[in-house]
Amino acid sequence: MKKMDLKKDLKDLYSPSPKDAELVRVPRFNYLMIDGSGDPTESQEFREGVQALYAGAYALKFMIKKEKKVDYPVMALEGLWWADDMEVFMTGKRSDWKWTLMILQPKVVTKALFKKAVKAAIQKKGLAALEKLRLERMDEGLSVQIMHFGTYAEEGPTIQRLHAFARERCFELKGKHHEIYLSDPRKVSAEKRKTVIRQPVQKVVH
Repeated sequence: MKKMDLKKDLKDLYSPSPKDAELVRVPRFNYLMIDGSGDPTESQEFREGVQALYAGAYALKFMIKKEKKVDYPVMALEGLWWADDMEVFMTGKRSDWKWTLMILQPKVVTKALFKKAVKAAIQKKGLAALEKLRLERMDEGLSVQIMHFGTYAEEGPTIQRLHAFARERCFELKGKHHEIYLSDPRKVSAEKRKTVIRQPVQKVVH
């Protein structure tokens, strides 16, 4: 049985410092994804999306372990966040937020395996949201990131530090705000939660 651990292999992308922001180059990765909108603390769509995403990810893991003799841990939940008016996103009117939830997948995951695993998960779990899952490649490229400790509601100052770091180095923000949830909120107290905050950037052209 071959074993892989993306958490260890990609430590530089998933364990940034909480003290200082850093510039990284994120390779092109495959993700399981599901889209939605609304306040994540109140949205049924959000809860169903998380449930479907993990159901699909574990169905893939067990299928690949059985058929390909490759075992790996399921990666952390991640989220892309935005709004049609980004001022709304930054000021906190959560009902207007849009999101894509996702889980990073190893290269061994193919479109064919994805379709087979989702079909099996639907038959086993019966979750309607499973039909909304997709396997998609994303290329964030040059990005800035930092670790945030604490509640999700207290991320504001950390995000401001990250954006200031980018501006000071003559980068402008592009793409969507990206969060990686390293702590299970069911098991870790709010003040101890670890979240990677990432933002794609590009050089300012004068």
